[in-house]
Amino acid sequence: MKINQVRAVYFSATGTTEKIVAAAAKAAAEQLGVSVVVSDFTLPGARENTLTFGAEELVFFGVPVYAGRVPNLLMPYVRDKVKGDNTLAVPVVLFGNRNFDDGLIELRNLLEADGCRTIAAGGFVGEHSFSTTLGAGRPDVEDMALAVQLGQTAAARAKALNELPTAPVEVRGEDPIRPYYTPRDRAGNPVNILKVKPKTSDACTKCGLCAKVCPMGSINKENPAEVPGICIKCCACVKKCPVGAKYYDDAGYLYHQHELEEGFARRAEVELF
Repeated sequence: MKINQVRAVYFSATGTTEKIVAAAAKAAAEQLGVSVVVSDFTLPGARENTLTFGAEELVFFGVPVYAGRVPNLLMPYVRDKVKGDNTLAVPVVLFGNRNFDDGLIELRNLLEADGCRTIAAGGFVGEHSFSTTLGAGRPDVEDMALAVQLGQTAAARAKALNELPTAPVEVRGEDPIRPYYTPRDRAGNPVNILKVKPKTSDACTKCGLCAKVCPMGSINKENPAEVPGICIKCCACVKKCPVGAKYYDDAGYLYHQHELEEGFARRAEVELF
């Protein structure tokens, strides 16, 4: 099929999803001899308008996995404001070294419902948002090479098509989609961190960077210690603060963080489809 443009589309609070999607899109564009257009919908303003794709585009669409699923607060945007025109697409998810569970099949299904036709997919590893040790340094050189491979594979498949695929790309996951992963303590009781928000230490200089990078627009620009909006625990404010003033001290959050770090301290593998 004719492809006249490649799109790199992503939500990437801490930059890991962006790295993978950008690398895959660049590799595909080079193989197809076309340009890449970037659509970054990380910040609130970028999710206000409808995002449309043409019939002669190849779209690499990436999101992080939260609790084994597409983040629930992104769901309305991906479901209602992303519109394809029988556009060839490649769903990509980033997970924090535990598992992407049903995140990839869920994203695939959403894109198919949006009018896209999925031809390849990938589940990649990035440093966990809660941690600096879980998946530390990832995506690394090996991961980036696999992102390039995904881009080249998708480009080759797109070129080889004479008509639209009749079925979506097969990926790992269950359908119907399972509930979001629930952390539990050692007695089996759920650990609920949905309402937990970051704290701010006296080191804060009120530079406003945390408010600027918050993908939910939830931090008060004038007083960064105030977080009146929803916190999705992406940790962009924590990881990007130049003086390390943002942190979490909730007992349930810290318990979950430490359990993840202890239970999944291995090299999780990238999966390509």
